[in-house]
Amino acid sequence: MKAVLLAAASLIAASATPAAAETVAITNAKLVVGDGAGPVEGGTVVMTNGRIVAAGAGVAAPAGARVIDAQGRWVTPGLVTGFSRLGIVEVDGVAQTNDAAAARSPFNAALDVSPAVNPRTSAVTLNRAEGVTRAVVAPASEGSIFAGQGAIIDLGADMDAVTRPRAFQFVEFGEDGATQAGGSRPAIYAAFRNALAEARDYAAGHRNEDAMLTRLDAAALVPVVNGQMPLLAHVERASDILQALSLKREFPALKLVLVGATEAWTVADRIKAAGVPVIASALADLPASFESLAATQSNIGRLEKAGVTVAIGMINDNDARQARLVKQYAGNLVALGKIPGAAGLDWGAAFATISSKPAEAMGLGGEIGSLRPGRRADVVIWDGDPLELSTAATAVWIDGVEQPMRTRQDKLRDRYRTPAEGSLPKAYER
Repeated sequence: MKAVLLAAASLIAASATPAAAETVAITNAKLVVGDGAGPVEGGTVVMTNGRIVAAGAGVAAPAGARVIDAQGRWVTPGLVTGFSRLGIVEVDGVAQTNDAAAARSPFNAALDVSPAVNPRTSAVTLNRAEGVTRAVVAPASEGSIFAGQGAIIDLGADMDAVTRPRAFQFVEFGEDGATQAGGSRPAIYAAFRNALAEARDYAAGHRNEDAMLTRLDAAALVPVVNGQMPLLAHVERASDILQALSLKREFPALKLVLVGATEAWTVADRIKAAGVPVIASALADLPASFESLAATQSNIGRLEKAGVTVAIGMINDNDARQARLVKQYAGNLVALGKIPGAAGLDWGAAFATISSKPAEAMGLGGEIGSLRPGRRADVVIWDGDPLELSTAATAVWIDGVEQPMRTRQDKLRDRYRTPAEGSLPKAYER
């Protein structure tokens, strides 16, 4: 325990405050806007006051701007993780550092992860250095199908991490939802319908004495039933996906987003017709449970071909720490497109699954996820193709502020690479 505390303390001591936003022009770049198009040679991106002003070929650097010559390197928007638990979990084995779920709380839908987000968790620093600039952060469910309200965060080196608090409600369907609802899928849908009915009553000023929801839970579901807040539903099996879509027909205002969705490719036409976006797990290629028997890495490619808005998420895939793997997963989709019989994506579409597509799925396409004018200035310079494993980010801006790139891992490497006499802790001395 003491070692864990010392490691955490060293991380806080190592944190640096980035400089203020400035006008920056990155020129001579292999520029990726992030909207699904491929890279543009000799491009320029200009950011000022924390926003993108212009991006593309033939863009001139404004007078007085700090000009950075990319020397032909790749320049992209920052990566957006479509689903994670970044910033609310530090050490799995230490319950005090895990704020993803509240098993003994009387509240469920009313729980809001925003106050629990800790910008100084080691995962935030590490993933920022890997080019991740924004993340969808969701709670986990315990005792109810409703896990609570998630947030959109940035990974900047400051204490103001929450971009949008109470950005969505997260609900568990399928096997996990059945467990939380009492043991069966019918129990899920009864609980869901009852909860939304009680939320409607609460909004209308009516509340029955036999209401099952607390007042705070009912109030938290009002924006869901009114269509003011997205509802992220974890669902894997095709039949469960169709049931979720039927709920959208029953409650027309629902802004439904499917998460996980391993078998979504088998009902892609129905998802497209419903206009529901998907945040899928890209590496689901084997049946990990009875609800994912139709697992295939071609899921995302087939959904995209069917016209579904699809992004990459990390649910139940080390989602508290390894958001950086989304770039590897997107690269896998490019490679998959070269295998006969498989369905992958071209490079531009693959990069969009970790930039503009998750932003669009969350209703934030006008704010983050691309280098279109007016978006937040989240920009990354890479030393190679960002979808290749050997590539590293060399510079990161969030809201137009250049970020520190040094992580605790860097400091540990430097400390123990060539230790001086007497520099090691007592435990290392003979």
